[in-house]
Amino acid sequence: MSLVEVNDLAKTFDVSAPWLNRMVERKPRQFVHAVDGVSFSIDRGRTLALVGESGCGKSTVARLLVGLYGPTRGSVRFDGMDTGQVFASPQARTLRQRMQMIFQDPYASLNPRWKVVDIVGEPLREHALVTDKAALRHQVAELLKSVGLAAADTEKFPHQFSGGQRQRISIARALATQPEFLVCDEPTSALDVSVQAQVLNIMKDLQRERGLTYLFISHNLAVVRHVADQVGVMYLGRLVELADKATLFGSPRHPYTRMLLDAIPDIHMTGRARTPVQGEVPNPLNPPTGCAFHPRCPHANARCSAERPALNHFRGIRVACHAVEEGRI
Repeated sequence: MSLVEVNDLAKTFDVSAPWLNRMVERKPRQFVHAVDGVSFSIDRGRTLALVGESGCGKSTVARLLVGLYGPTRGSVRFDGMDTGQVFASPQARTLRQRMQMIFQDPYASLNPRWKVVDIVGEPLREHALVTDKAALRHQVAELLKSVGLAAADTEKFPHQFSGGQRQRISIARALATQPEFLVCDEPTSALDVSVQAQVLNIMKDLQRERGLTYLFISHNLAVVRHVADQVGVMYLGRLVELADKATLFGSPRHPYTRMLLDAIPDIHMTGRARTPVQGEVPNPLNPPTGCAFHPRCPHANARCSAERPALNHFRGIRVACHAVEEGRI
């Protein structure tokens, strides 16, 4: 049973110059299609990871799911409810209790003037889950213990912690309302590799204990391999491949997925032929025609530059590629 269902989700941002500049320079308005028709579902208790290079729309998807942005097109359904309608209604508070977000930068997402008891306790106060101070302190201490910190840390300020400890505080804050769904926007990318492993292990343990459902955003495929059940690969606002983890890492189909996997250092020295990621991500203000990946693709032909591929089912996975469809690769 799917807890989260995303259908044809799109978000367009107006990035035009001010009106007077446009009039003087005779320039049209400019729009960026940050997310352009993304569809996926996440089963209860499972983890879907979205991967791709910077600027492909992963973080925008995360913000659309938790209601920080409103979609330009499409819908997000959570436990059967249309979140767009619920966020605009009095039931929004209850829905926000059930879904929370962990942000990328633990140095920017915690208020430096607040003690940990206030930071982690804020969701409890906002949602009126705890009324008196003693109960609040006890609840915050328990949350800190669940992420491997001490009860005594409640009286400290964020600057007294390392990056990994701060991210644990962020996780404790996200867990305060006992959510079912966590959106994790690159939660370990600002941390050292050794600390990344600790934070990821805590998140996996919490998922097992509490039956949490995760959307995990990352550009690091090694991290994704550790946490995900399913993987979606994004390129310039669209999903190009969606498969379960074993299939995606074992036999990737889309040329872009293959390039991303080839860019991972080969520690086993298998001697397999590798093609590192070639070229740059195109300017999103002026994306290529047809398949957005065709200028960088070794298998592109005339159809690829003219016709945009749809995300179709192919041998148990979903892939958007004319070359795969035609059996050229």
